[in-house]
Amino acid sequence: MKEMKIENDLESKQKMVLGLFWTTRKTIRTEGCAPLRIKKITTSTSQFLPEGRKLLKLRDDILEDILDNMKKGEKVKFDLTMGGEKLEAVISDSYFSVSATKTPELEDEIIAKMEEEMHRETPDFCKTFLPRVFPQQQ
Repeated sequence: MKEMKIENDLESKQKMVLGLFWTTRKTIRTEGCAPLRIKKITTSTSQFLPEGRKLLKLRDDILEDILDNMKKGEKVKFDLTMGGEKLEAVISDSYFSVSATKTPELEDEIIAKMEEEMHRETPDFCKTFLPRVFPQQQ
């Protein structure tokens, strides 16, 4: 597991999106275009799992719980899979960590990119990523 401290004034939602985006984007290098699957989201108050065969997406109620926890300084854990890679991303307003089981060197790449993006005035990520994890933006 690799971690970093987040020291900027981006909104909580932007920090979360950047963490998920760059975790996914860097994993594409080893897993190709395999779909990203959110297997579980754990906050200090709740645990969210996919229902049956449906994909877990960041519905308004889930997003509200995540952002509320982040703003309170609580860490939110995302259990993700992409192809054969299992990832764990943990984020709060001041912290980000990532672990990769199959390709541990991904952790360094993801953290390096996150550190770079957190120093930008306007962090960069692909806008087509949002509809994949936020159902209301489709």
